[in-house]
Amino acid sequence: MKHLVKTKNFHRKRDQRNALMKILAHNLIMKERIKTTTARAKYLRKIVEKLITKAKKQDLSVLRLLIKKLPKKSAYKLFYEIAPRYKERNGGYLRVIKLPLKRLKDNAELSIIEFV
Repeated sequence: MKHLVKTKNFHRKRDQRNALMKILAHNLIMKERIKTTTARAKYLRKIVEKLITKAKKQDLSVLRLLIKKLPKKSAYKLFYEIAPRYKERNGGYLRVIKLPLKRLKDNAELSIIEFV
């Protein structure tokens, strides 16, 4: 039974899943718009929005936390460029747009995730 299970596993072990989300978050922050599956986009939105909310504090301890969770280049971009944009916004920093086409290999639904 799957009672109280709050994470999707994407058929991966924990360290592989964390690495996947770290790479997706890095690509999203650097390019500000990526195309991925709908399930991954929805899960990634939850992770990145929490990081943006923390980065809005503009505190040294938050910057250290971001460097721990993300690659250094994307952590700095999130802290110095992206978070100040959303200083007055209370949430909803990312948008997931479902695409009408599906991936050829496994027929997975595709989406675009981008900053608002």
